[in-house]
Amino acid sequence: MSPRLKLLAFILVAAQAVCAQDVRIGVLGLFRTHQLIIKSSPGQALIVRSGKQSFVLERSSGQQAASVTLSDDGMVLHVGDQQIRAASIHAANRSGGVADFVLAIPGKISRHYQGVLEIKASGGVLVPIVTMELETAVASVVQAENSPDTPLEAMKAQAVATRSYLVAGQGRHHDFDFCDSTHCQFLREPAAPDSSAARAALATRGLVLAYREKAVATMFTRSCGGHTRTAQEAGIPHQAYPYFAVACDYCLRNPMRWVRRLSPAEADDLSSRGESSRLDIDRRRGWAFVPSNNFTMQRGPDGVLLHGAGQGHGMGLCQAGARAMAEAGSGFQEILDHYYPNTTLVNADQLQRSGGRNRG
Repeated sequence: MSPRLKLLAFILVAAQAVCAQDVRIGVLGLFRTHQLIIKSSPGQALIVRSGKQSFVLERSSGQQAASVTLSDDGMVLHVGDQQIRAASIHAANRSGGVADFVLAIPGKISRHYQGVLEIKASGGVLVPIVTMELETAVASVVQAENSPDTPLEAMKAQAVATRSYLVAGQGRHHDFDFCDSTHCQFLREPAAPDSSAARAALATRGLVLAYREKAVATMFTRSCGGHTRTAQEAGIPHQAYPYFAVACDYCLRNPMRWVRRLSPAEADDLSSRGESSRLDIDRRRGWAFVPSNNFTMQRGPDGVLLHGAGQGHGMGLCQAGARAMAEAGSGFQEILDHYYPNTTLVNADQLQRSGGRNRG
């Protein structure tokens, strides 16, 4: 092979390696469970390992499922009539790579995944972690974050924002990079290959947003209330990207308005701590009890009334506005340019080769 062809081959492999980057996602953590069921998908073999012992889960073998329970000194793996004390548990395909499997919490939830599974005990609960390919995660988030009738160009914009976040924002948790809740990004089951979410991920494969030659851990919001906010306005610590405020025509015309009543103590905390306090209130009082941080306060004898608009922190891509722009004929690049001013659209492998990819 000529030197030129060798160089081209090297560049191709490097680009493919970045596009095939893995992300470690903690799943089902909101349930804080003490028991999990692992099941192989139909027609698939799942190899479950603990220490030097391994078990094959496969329908044709008559053993398709295993269970894991928390114990005082770690975990117990149950496979058929065998019980194994385990410090950690891993599950993958026969070659140790990506597998199709189902992870369930008895009586609560069952979910399909594609990746390599690790289970550990931490903080008095079981912690399942799925290492999946970046593009699998991107398509899964796009599907979870959008309704099926969302225009494709809006989904493409979401795919780029999601990929940028996953590339630039790793290390948000101690045991894994991201969780599957809105604390990081909302993630559910893999998108079907023919779905709009999978098409959006494929059409934008490898593309991320960069600011000053570094990938941006791009945030997005459900509805901005008419104007997106800077990180400072949202009460969020300084970001590598400042999130320039922009007008959102759709939300200006169609604001999602809400009213909530808080105690004086909650209102004082909300005023002083911003977004962190809003999320704490939502955890105590119910998801989206305070839907956004775009509000005014009215104090009275019975507490404090919040009069607000929008849903979410209000930073970055507004999903409601992006959908409206796509319906009006805007392409995904125009949508991204509007909500992320002063960024550039680049291939992730370009940033890696130039040393501009963020860490942690």
